[in-house]
Amino acid sequence: MKRVAIIGTQGVPANYGGFETLVENIIGEHCSDNIEYTVYCSAKDMPQRLDEYKGAKLKYINWRANGVQSVFYDITAMIRSIRGYDTILVLGVSGCTFLPIFKLLSRARVIVNIDGLEHRRDKWTHSIRKFLLLSEVAAVKNAHTIIADNKGIADYVTWRYKKDAKLIAYGGDHALRNVAQEKQNEILSTYGLVKNAYSISVCRIEPENNCHITIDAFAKSGKPLVFVGNWQRNEYSRRLKERYGNCSNIKFIDSIYDLDILYTLRSNARCYIHGHSAGGTNPSLVEAMFLGRPILAYDVVYNRETTYQKAYYWQNSEQLQQLVERNDLTGNNTMLVAQQHYTWASISKQYEELY
Repeated sequence: MKRVAIIGTQGVPANYGGFETLVENIIGEHCSDNIEYTVYCSAKDMPQRLDEYKGAKLKYINWRANGVQSVFYDITAMIRSIRGYDTILVLGVSGCTFLPIFKLLSRARVIVNIDGLEHRRDKWTHSIRKFLLLSEVAAVKNAHTIIADNKGIADYVTWRYKKDAKLIAYGGDHALRNVAQEKQNEILSTYGLVKNAYSISVCRIEPENNCHITIDAFAKSGKPLVFVGNWQRNEYSRRLKERYGNCSNIKFIDSIYDLDILYTLRSNARCYIHGHSAGGTNPSLVEAMFLGRPILAYDVVYNRETTYQKAYYWQNSEQLQQLVERNDLTGNNTMLVAQQHYTWASISKQYEELY
């Protein structure tokens, strides 16, 4: 029996982001019988404190898993997992400055998924970026194995650190749901939507996700847009909603975690808009690819690698507007890529092979 501790997420059940969804799926139905998971969770972020979930043990840390507190959160989890585990899987680099000490005290195999290049994200101050770069250096130098979720990230690790990273993406087939047509019609009606008559974007409302470009393009085109996100989280999101709130063709919808509703809204859309410019393989993009809708993605190497060059790409409002106004877009190619590369059964197996 391999005992694996997972560190770095808000926790499960998943209700936040990509790493949480990753954990939700690798500990579940695709987990082998010889793997015993323990997931460290934030006592401050999780609405209910379960002792066990999908066969995994849950342990709680009294820090938040995001922002500045994430550093102390991750380090505390590492300290508590020094003994009793064969492997620790660290998701993100926030607490990785502690890894040199951890390795002196523990015999566990250390695997780190470095996520995107956190130190390049626009939302951080200069000092935080410097710290995150230091954390990334510590992660790459001290982990037994580095995971990159995108070829662009793997190439970066090789270029900067002269080390190989194991390429393991995210799964997205959990986005597929068996939702009765009657229920789908009811959901669409609730949001005032008509099948194939709107485009949709689902993301955290951050500058690096180019939400301002997406909204500006649709405001100019007059084409219907449904934008799902955390619209009250920060000044950037509130300012966007206030500025464009009177655009009758744009619906601002708060974050949705009900997978049936998300499936209905995304699978019935005309196009899926993906504005992420940072990170590696964005889970929301992989999920959308399974639904067979045309993908209009921001033109960076990570998005091109994830979609295997099969999507449509834009870099500014004018280019996105031109794409939105076309009538010959197709999503079949990206759906085939997703079916071949991004199933959770395959992703879970790749992680277990590393343990």
